[in-house]
Amino acid sequence: MSKIYFQGTFGAYSHLAALSIFKGAEIIPCKTFDECFLKASKDDNSKIIIPESNRITGNIGIEYLIFKYRLNIYSEYFQKIEHNLLGLPGTKISDIRDVYSHGQALSQCSKFIKSNSLVEHVRADTAGSAEMVSKTKDKTKAAIASSLSAKTYNLEIIKKNIENEKGNLTRFLIMGKNISQPEFGNKKYITSFLFKLKSKPAALYQSLGGFAINGVNLTKLQSYPEKNTFDSFFFLCDLDGHIEDMKVQKSLEELGLHCQDFHVLGVFEADKIREK
Repeated sequence: MSKIYFQGTFGAYSHLAALSIFKGAEIIPCKTFDECFLKASKDDNSKIIIPESNRITGNIGIEYLIFKYRLNIYSEYFQKIEHNLLGLPGTKISDIRDVYSHGQALSQCSKFIKSNSLVEHVRADTAGSAEMVSKTKDKTKAAIASSLSAKTYNLEIIKKNIENEKGNLTRFLIMGKNISQPEFGNKKYITSFLFKLKSKPAALYQSLGGFAINGVNLTKLQSYPEKNTFDSFFFLCDLDGHIEDMKVQKSLEELGLHCQDFHVLGVFEADKIREK
């Protein structure tokens, strides 16, 4: 049986996403993202499911681990994020004084929190907050977390969908040690890669010319400082297309002339949600 690692505790949105994708796999929680990457880098028979960005609050901050471990990306998955107020069975909103959750979840539900005059407490994750509330047996405390967390920790959903904006999505990446790419066919693909440029003036401008000439669309280009430096950057990039497409090959060859480090992270089918 293959192993799927996620960061957090049971009931987390990563756990929810893993259950949607992997039927019958062994799903295992890890304390940190680093631990997830480390486990997958040592075991061919395992994969990780990692949140990469959120439609509202932006990047999750795992880019340095993508750069460090260079695991292969097999697919992307967009998980709908629906935040719920969870409390002990029989709790009313008027009973609650303190609310616990991950910082991003609290900020995504700020209007509800303010309108009910609740005191926020930032915790490491949403599901861990739900677990803590279930153990305190205190009706003045509530958590913001998934409906799966409510089931997992025997809490009641006091109010559903309390997020400020509906339709919030988190993009997850499914990654692992073995390299695997879909055959080039008549589908929409994404090629994901990282690169580091040679140090020379206008290097980035010159390196991107090949994409413009060949008509290749870059859907993501982000720079990150290498660990412990402020003058050396690597870039994470996604483009529309399969690496075996001639247009994509030509633009990557052009980019390669300007790089001191270049690594393909994965080629995978674009999630259907992108077409909406």
